[in-house]
Amino acid sequence: MDNKQVKRNIDPQKITAEKLNGRFALLGVIALVGSYITTGQIIPGMV
Repeated sequence: MDNKQVKRNIDPQKITAEKLNGRFALLGVIALVGSYITTGQIIPGMV
């Protein structure tokens, strides 16, 4: 049995999309923390 390293060819558009998705997710978390700090509520306006 050979231990060959298989190089996967990943589409550059998928890498860019995943990076962008991660950045928007972090932006959402920052918005959530900022909202919680300023109002004390996770979703402002909800009881």
